[in-house]
Amino acid sequence: MNVAVIGAGNGGQALAAWISNCGHNVKIYDRNESRVKQLKKKGFIELVGEANFRGFFAKISTKIDEIVFDADLIMVATTAIAHNSIALQIAPYLKDNQIIVLNPGRTGGALEFRNTLNKVGISKKIFIAEAQTLVFACRLIENGKVNIIGIKEKVLISALPSSDTSIVIKTLELFFKCFYPAKNVLETSFENIGAIFHPCVVLFNEAAIERGDQFYFYRDMTSGLARLIEQADNERLAVAKAYGYSPISAKDWVADAYVGVCGDTLCERMQNNPAYYDILAPKTINCRQITEDIPTGILPLSELGKVAGVPTPIFDALITICSFLLDQNFRKEGRSLINLGLEKYSVNEIKKIIM
Repeated sequence: MNVAVIGAGNGGQALAAWISNCGHNVKIYDRNESRVKQLKKKGFIELVGEANFRGFFAKISTKIDEIVFDADLIMVATTAIAHNSIALQIAPYLKDNQIIVLNPGRTGGALEFRNTLNKVGISKKIFIAEAQTLVFACRLIENGKVNIIGIKEKVLISALPSSDTSIVIKTLELFFKCFYPAKNVLETSFENIGAIFHPCVVLFNEAAIERGDQFYFYRDMTSGLARLIEQADNERLAVAKAYGYSPISAKDWVADAYVGVCGDTLCERMQNNPAYYDILAPKTINCRQITEDIPTGILPLSELGKVAGVPTPIFDALITICSFLLDQNFRKEGRSLINLGLEKYSVNEIKKIIM
């Protein structure tokens, strides 16, 4: 199978090496010329930690058309804020029956991707799916070498519409056995647990981060911050309930997604998750935990809440404060109802669209 991996960060490099090691023809796109040049010279990506092997790729390029034109499967592993741009870039080169998987989609990823393709007049049969989270917990040691900290046992995935999900999973089973069908993209969107964790931890450690104080992002969790995260999680659960879903709580998800997690409370489980143990906090507040998780996680959850009449005061506060801190208009730039193509619909109409 011809597989295109879009994005050569830690997740993209891990996916490329893993899929290549399964015997498939892998091509990689990344916009960073220096990174592409280094990987091209090396010729392979090495995985260490929970996986130990080298994956050899067929091609790597800064020209996206060279990578996607003959791909059977396109694995998008960029930041979620890049999904709209990636959709626009690959649109001219798409062909019927290609499968696009967002790894992960965060909240509303497939909806935004499909809406963008519709806006530019793409009428081909394209299978678009979003994973709830990245298969790996991983960190880039150096370009071409990735530490696989953990491999998730269960990852929900859904296509848009959900009737296409079985086709996507059948393809992904060639290299991964961890994907399970979600009911639809609302379920995967409501399972965006990272968006609940990340902004809260960064925001309430803002001064420490700006001072340059090094700390462990999860291991140094406090009971007070964990309580705030659980209150934010209650808003996610309330929005999901308004659409007829009962997603797993953040506290239970940590134990469900990883092996060897100890503790009864969310705080204890965050502190004692082996896959999280050595992950350090970002060195700046201008980080993905804010710039990605607010516009592609917290904002669409808040927007879906508005349609359903569910108040989300913590989400709204996070959006407002983070917008001021980084001087970015996340409400305009992020996954608003307009950017998801849902501004005219009610809860019941949205539920029909995604099936």
